[in-house]
Amino acid sequence: MDAAWSPAVFQAICYRMSCIDDHNPLVSPEPQQIGPYTIIRPLGQGGMGVVYLARDQGSRLVALKRLREGPAGDAGFRRRFTREVEAARSVARFCTAPVLDAGIDGESAYIVTEYVDGPDLATAIRKRGPMAGADLEALSVGVATALTAIHQAGVVHRDLKPQNILLSPVGPRVIDFGIAQLVEPDASRSTGIVGTPAYMSPEQATEGRITAASDVFAWGGVVAYAATGRPPFGSGGAPEVLFRVVHYAPELTGLDERLRPLVEQALDKDPARRPTAQQLLDRLLGRESVSVDTGVRKVSNSWAASPARRRDPRPPGRWKAPVAIATALLVTGATVAATWRPWETPARSQVTGTTPRQSGPVLAQRSGYVYNLDNEYMPVHVAIEKLYRVGDHVRLEWTVRNDAGHGEAADLPMILGTDATDASGITLNYKGAPRPLNPHIEENGSCSCSGWGYHSLAPSGSIRLNAEFSGVPGKTSKADVNLLGLGFFRDLPIT
Repeated sequence: MDAAWSPAVFQAICYRMSCIDDHNPLVSPEPQQIGPYTIIRPLGQGGMGVVYLARDQGSRLVALKRLREGPAGDAGFRRRFTREVEAARSVARFCTAPVLDAGIDGESAYIVTEYVDGPDLATAIRKRGPMAGADLEALSVGVATALTAIHQAGVVHRDLKPQNILLSPVGPRVIDFGIAQLVEPDASRSTGIVGTPAYMSPEQATEGRITAASDVFAWGGVVAYAATGRPPFGSGGAPEVLFRVVHYAPELTGLDERLRPLVEQALDKDPARRPTAQQLLDRLLGRESVSVDTGVRKVSNSWAASPARRRDPRPPGRWKAPVAIATALLVTGATVAATWRPWETPARSQVTGTTPRQSGPVLAQRSGYVYNLDNEYMPVHVAIEKLYRVGDHVRLEWTVRNDAGHGEAADLPMILGTDATDASGITLNYKGAPRPLNPHIEENGSCSCSGWGYHSLAPSGSIRLNAEFSGVPGKTSKADVNLLGLGFFRDLPIT
């Protein structure tokens, strides 16, 4: 690699090539119908578009990804879209969430995949900690099996990351293969910054040729993250992370010594020295030319027998919340961890208590409805109490109240309309901003925002939440706040 590459150069590349960044998701009106599919609710959103939980005409649950508005009207895009979707549909259904359908609805293209009921790897690691033993080995084999099937179909994933791996009851499932390039300005190019910085290969970071070897590099990063709870090249801004990807050795302290040699080979800076996905699978299982169906059987048997799969750390009845995103949209260069801020009162009293006392008049408020676990509407009230500066950050404080006088509790993972377990998906925008801001991500990868795990909000109960945003100019006096399913609030004064 040329030593002239510097963080400033990577920042310029990211600006020119529009590095995908989930901390600043797109916001779009929520449709009720896309093509023949009935929309139930959004599951997530990011730089490529929005993912919805939907039902097909046979009432089967599916995950529908609507790509960002605009390109569907271009004839060249339609040709590429048809070609890439057909390639994705040809991928064997081994350790993947298969593509079921695709189409054009107005100015938007959409892709439908099988709905996978289970958390993504990033959420699982955030909530339960790093993997080890049989779980880690099954994950490593499962993702290698999926990449083998994807590459055998002539497809390159291009954006493998923890958020693109769903942990289903029968094993890991890789999603969003071959889709990232559809949002490039010119998808016929073989170069470009498309992906998640923390898991991108050096050739992706320097606009080199992207091949299946780039996916193998990402496999190494994903396994390292699953085993240690941190990306191998750290977190932070995209330019800094990309610089470390190109120039630094990965940080693999704590990685299982049996997997470390193979992960190190996968993370080699030179793509020619990395093993293929098939070689990963062979070496993991200790034999030559392992078929993908053999890999699937090994993973399923190990996954079903794992104590971690049998022991659910959450309260009874909470696992049915559909927290999986079955087409990858949350693309990020840092791992976001949900955490209660230390200056707040304990989570239990916030979740189950009565309405918190407000220190003054609210800035804005509204009443509306959110879904509970049974897909029923629940009445809630949201009040934005404060928006003020703390050092070089802007802090937002708001309260959510369950207005159901009795009966059902409101499910907190869904109060923002995204199956969220923290407030990292909300955005703040101001006049002149290049794009909306998500809450600040700290050096350890955690979100400067409230989290709530898998609690519910009892009838008449309230929860006080907060989030901090960095990068807001000192002269900014007003801002818009998007609380997703809780509403959009304009022109809030910053004090």
